[in-house]
Amino acid sequence: MVKTLDNLKRDDNKTGPQRKHVLWLRILLTGFIFYSIAIITLIITGNSNLFPTAVLIGNFLVPVAFVVFFYERRDRFSVNISATAMCFFYGGVLGTIAAGILEPVFISQLSISTAFMVGIIEEFTKIIGVVIIARRRKFNSVMDGIILGAAAGMGFAAFESTGYAFTYFLHSGGSLSLTVFITLLRGVVSPVGHGTWTAILSSVLLRESVSGKFHVNIKVIYSYLIVVLLHGLWDALPFIIELLMPSVQSTLLGQLTIGIIGIAILYRRWKEAKKESAVRIGSF
Repeated sequence: MVKTLDNLKRDDNKTGPQRKHVLWLRILLTGFIFYSIAIITLIITGNSNLFPTAVLIGNFLVPVAFVVFFYERRDRFSVNISATAMCFFYGGVLGTIAAGILEPVFISQLSISTAFMVGIIEEFTKIIGVVIIARRRKFNSVMDGIILGAAAGMGFAAFESTGYAFTYFLHSGGSLSLTVFITLLRGVVSPVGHGTWTAILSSVLLRESVSGKFHVNIKVIYSYLIVVLLHGLWDALPFIIELLMPSVQSTLLGQLTIGIIGIAILYRRWKEAKKESAVRIGSF
């Protein structure tokens, strides 16, 4: 972990072609090896002390790699590793706590209609982390928004998935196979969910801000409604598919489509960020 942070800090002094964007892949591969070793050791030894280790690695691995992927591609004016890490923490801890308080108040049972309420609540709570970090700081570019938004969203995804893993483990009577399946499934789909949605909203929010003063204008509201719609459709799709054509494959295909739409929108924000970076670098 120390080496990883040192590598990221050294990368702060590198720009353009000097930077080799492979750290995220090394984290992903190394983490997967450790995750596999933890699971195998847990199965062989039956040592329950290893269970939290396996769950935490499984749930944090992809989110961390996703954030590092974007962080490695920042420009020289973008946020530093400290702000990114704190945004991951705030988005995860404050986001899940706030959602845990608000959702029981407004939602009694998940359905097609309440799925969109989940989107309204969670997309609001996740952006809290970005607001805390960017407040009164000069983080006001699209690139800053993408990195901080990805960090906050993935922090939320990691902590939420950890909660789901323990819940399924308890409700299944201690089924290790089910817990591993849930961990892997949520880890694989996390990049096209929380991280992407919050990155989209955050990129617009910071683009429209000036010196840390946020301007919630029509563009920010429109982006918020877009990510709420994507989030709501993601959660509501299983119910919709069940009414139209009950099939696991249809549900996965539908959610994959929603994920691709989210990635496409984020890619447009990314292209905008690169153009903005080129202008800023050219002005120096």
